[in-house]
Amino acid sequence: MRLPRRLSHGEGAELVDHLDELRTRLVVSVVAVAGGFTAGYLLHRRVVGLLEEQLPGGRKLVTYGVAEPFLTSVQVSLAVGVALALPVVLWQLWSFLAPAFEPRVQRAIATSVAVAGALFAGGVAFGYRVALPAALRFLTTYDSSIYNIQIRARDFVSFAIMVLAAVGLVFELPVVVVTLVRIGVVSSRSLRTHRRIGYVVVAAIAVALPGVDPVTTAMEMVPLMLLFEASIWLSVLAERRRNAALEAASA
Repeated sequence: MRLPRRLSHGEGAELVDHLDELRTRLVVSVVAVAGGFTAGYLLHRRVVGLLEEQLPGGRKLVTYGVAEPFLTSVQVSLAVGVALALPVVLWQLWSFLAPAFEPRVQRAIATSVAVAGALFAGGVAFGYRVALPAALRFLTTYDSSIYNIQIRARDFVSFAIMVLAAVGLVFELPVVVVTLVRIGVVSSRSLRTHRRIGYVVVAAIAVALPGVDPVTTAMEMVPLMLLFEASIWLSVLAERRRNAALEAASA
């Protein structure tokens, strides 16, 4: 299969060419997910073991259905496969949409995507080391004197994936804010002026993110607020660099 060529900004193309490019990029994305799923299945025992290590008190996962062990392993393999294939899928999506943007905006977005990948990985690591253990300690010991608490594998895997994905998305906030500043949608001055409103919005986002307990919500809200404050100062630096580049170009 021949990989599609990315069009240049302003380059004309027929509708058939766009559809053919879209089809090819979709095929590449599906192949990437399939390859990631295969790798995820080969690693699923290790992944389940790593997640199970975060359970307090050395608890072990249990299953209650005939097909649950198989379906849970497939769920873990699919989550790992999507995570591994995500860079390829995002690159194919960006390559298809990039010709619609000016070269300056393309460079800004490409840089932001690269930084976003690193921040997402950092968010997942933070979620695995801090947010997930804290949430599990709270949830699995709550009213333990009343209930015989056993951890079902399917529900645990779904909860762990939800927490890790949510914290990873939380860590994308600086990229979103700085990108909006770099392309001129918002300004650092407006962010500083409306800082209090921004904190209210950030708190609302943290509450709306997946999480069934106050510990998970707090573990999402605290880094989100810190990242929002960091985003404001990063946007100041980004705006200064952008203005300096425009002044140099006009000179």
